Amino acid sequence: MSQMISTFILVLAAALSIFISQVFPKISVNYISMLMGAGIFLVPLLGSHVEAFNSDIFIGMIVAPLLFFEGQATRLNLVGQELRHILQTAVALVLLCLVFAGFSVWVVGGVSLPLAFILAAISTPTDATAMESVTNGLKSPQETGVFLKMESLFNDASGIILLNMAALWYVNGYINYQETVVDFLISAVGGAAFGFAVEWGVTLVRQLLMRTSYNSLNAQILLYILTPFVLYYASEALHVSGIIAVVCAGLVSNAEAQRSRLLNARQIHLGVDLQDMITEIFNSVVFVVLGFMFLTILAQEHLTGSTLNWLVIGVVLYLVNVLVRYGYGRLRLRFTNRLGWVFALGGVHGAVTLALAYTLAEAHVSTGDFNLVLMAESVLILLSLLVPTVVFRWLLPPAVSDQDASQELAEIRVTMVHHAIDAVQKMYLPENVKRSVIFDLLAQKQVTKIRDFTKEWREAVRRPEFTGAEKELEMRAFMNAFARERDYLDTISQSEVRYQDYVFSLYNELLLAESLVIGPAVAEADENPR
Repeated sequence: MSQMISTFILVLAAALSIFISQVFPKISVNYISMLMGAGIFLVPLLGSHVEAFNSDIFIGMIVAPLLFFEGQATRLNLVGQELRHILQTAVALVLLCLVFAGFSVWVVGGVSLPLAFILAAISTPTDATAMESVTNGLKSPQETGVFLKMESLFNDASGIILLNMAALWYVNGYINYQETVVDFLISAVGGAAFGFAVEWGVTLVRQLLMRTSYNSLNAQILLYILTPFVLYYASEALHVSGIIAVVCAGLVSNAEAQRSRLLNARQIHLGVDLQDMITEIFNSVVFVVLGFMFLTILAQEHLTGSTLNWLVIGVVLYLVNVLVRYGYGRLRLRFTNRLGWVFALGGVHGAVTLALAYTLAEAHVSTGDFNLVLMAESVLILLSLLVPTVVFRWLLPPAVSDQDASQELAEIRVTMVHHAIDAVQKMYLPENVKRSVIFDLLAQKQVTKIRDFTKEWREAVRRPEFTGAEKELEMRAFMNAFARERDYLDTISQSEVRYQDYVFSLYNELLLAESLVIGPAVAEADENPR
């Protein structure tokens, strides 16, 4: 019961954060989620019901599905084209950051070399979802965007292996290089192979079922949603990288969706909607947890002048990582000065970094060192979020603002609806049918008031249901109206290039509305006459 209450509090906070972000569109939802997490901690009635952080559950139940869906949003062909760069950023760049950050922390922080490398290893994984919070309202350059996305998908496994190496060095007093290399190869290659093989098998089963009379939409969707959870824990049980496995499975699933989207359109559409919902909620949950854990960690520490070494170490970790990334981007990836800084600052840290820090609780690390790691990595995460949020305002051009787009879309929406109403007015229809259709079309303008809805609700309760003939006329009226709206949007999409994505979004909304009001209702009404 306590776990259920804890989950309910975190998910509710995530949902509220998403609502609040609509009120303050210029503030990233991730920052609002962090503030909500901090608020939960500050309210004892809520904070006392949140369970202790468990890194295994957090990575398996939150991070793994996020990475699976992130992989699904990436074309497998693109990974093949960028394989050389992926290996460079996920292996070579990670090792460079480890070495430079490790020795820098050792010199400046005055800690043992194994602990310094533990701190450095935890600071290597970057977070794709956290990157969105620092580019809110800005246009990210495509040149660096591909590198940052691919890096964040595949460098988690490198960070985990290096952390295991540093933790064994801390406990045993020596490094087993051969064992580390072998473990990395087994973990990474085994995870990739396992993820591809399992997801390909699941894909074939799904495709086979979709072509038979035994297919069940709900069961298929459940199988799809459970895939990343089961795959992650199965991979970890086999001692291969669960992170790499779910990412590779997502890549396979991307290709499946591309080539079977019209085989069962309802199933694919529902799957996409669920994917978007889970991604948005889970991403918000990640930052709610971060906000809660930051204050939890601070509350557990005595912040006197003699214990602020963690602050110095956190700053050193961040600065060294940024400088190494900048140098790598300029010298190896051949970026310009501006793009080099975008790549360097775009290596944002988030949930995976905090989760890796908590895995040390089971690695026989002393309590003092464990607390030092938590505090230092928390500073790293905060700096990696705050610094680019400020600097990118000068480095990146603004994207089309939501406010400008909303104004333009409101005008397009109004004109579109007027075209539809004109088409309905010209049709010969019973007055009750025409009035009902026009009210529904006006609702597309999103300007009907609660009193209008209440009036129509009372009318719908009192009036008898449309007859089969009236339902057919209603459906044909909608078909005619939506056809006029589609024609109008098609014309606008070719002239309003700046807002093309928003117009296409409106077109998609129109198609969804059409699928709701046009269906088998007429046939059902004829089969059940009054």
